[in-house]
Amino acid sequence: MTKSELVKALKEQAGLATLAQAEAAHDGLFSLIQATLKKGDGVSITGFGGFKVVERKGRKGRNPRTGQEIQIPAGKAVKFTPGKALKESL
Repeated sequence: MTKSELVKALKEQAGLATLAQAEAAHDGLFSLIQATLKKGDGVSITGFGGFKVVERKGRKGRNPRTGQEIQIPAGKAVKFTPGKALKESL
């Protein structure tokens, strides 16, 4: 599902008057999640799942084109853990 399809579905599901309102709700939700993760806090949505920031250690890797060994630096990544209701619905 693309963003435009999601916005259209959100408009119908929430009974919003315009696509602009649905897009504002979509953008606002994802901006809030991003800002919260950027601060280092997690986001938990009951019944759906949770997002959290995890630290990745530096490690050795290989350039797939040349086969040369490279050093991959440490960094941060977002981890999503699905909630029980989401798992059971699948």
